[in-house]
Amino acid sequence: MYFSKPFSLLCLISFFLLLHTVHCADPLYHFCSTKDNYTDKSSYGSNLNGLINLLHTKVPPTGFGFGSTGKGQDRVNGLALCRGDVSKSDCKTCVTNATKVIREHCPRNKGAIIWYDNCMFKYSNVEFFGDIDNGFKVYLYNVEEVDDPKPFNEKTKRLLSLLASKAYGSPVLFATGEQELKGSKKLYGLVQCTRDLSQTDCKKCLDGAISELPKCCDGKRGGRVIGGSCNFRYELYPFVNVENNS
Repeated sequence: MYFSKPFSLLCLISFFLLLHTVHCADPLYHFCSTKDNYTDKSSYGSNLNGLINLLHTKVPPTGFGFGSTGKGQDRVNGLALCRGDVSKSDCKTCVTNATKVIREHCPRNKGAIIWYDNCMFKYSNVEFFGDIDNGFKVYLYNVEEVDDPKPFNEKTKRLLSLLASKAYGSPVLFATGEQELKGSKKLYGLVQCTRDLSQTDCKKCLDGAISELPKCCDGKRGGRVIGGSCNFRYELYPFVNVENNS
């Protein structure tokens, strides 16, 4: 089952330069379930359509939504999360793209997850709400390296840890911030959790993701770890939409 805990961690390291702007039509990555397919015109497929329609309505106003449709073996569970600084219209566009593209990439799979720069969407035949999803993680980083990696790594971890403490106390489980570096440079960071998690589990999820920094982004000028329940990002350029950032 796609989101069940007994499955081992699948961790993908993506070797490419993080662009300053990621087009909304291009997903960062996705995973399909390897088991439990449904057939065309089945109840599961109809319930998935119903779930997607529900999330299209539920998510854009607040940036998050989750729900289930159907009963028994045909029950579909899913959620969608938009980045905390994107507008309602950009959130709606991203969720619409995500729910469409994941079905093209994972046809008739009973579970899948897809990440975009502005949002994520996942669904499963297993109810996962309130549980930290450690089953799937993606590392993304800038291929360029900083001149002095050790102090940079320490400052990156410090900033992200401060933001994790800030986010788990926020109603939207989201936080951004910046830190001064030498030479009038700044380090910018963002952390976020899905809002089905408790505050305690949000902090636990973010601490776990931040602990991946040495594997993911050692000395890199920018990077992120994205997972099914939380994510972080840091850059040496401002990437947060200040107008929509609360």
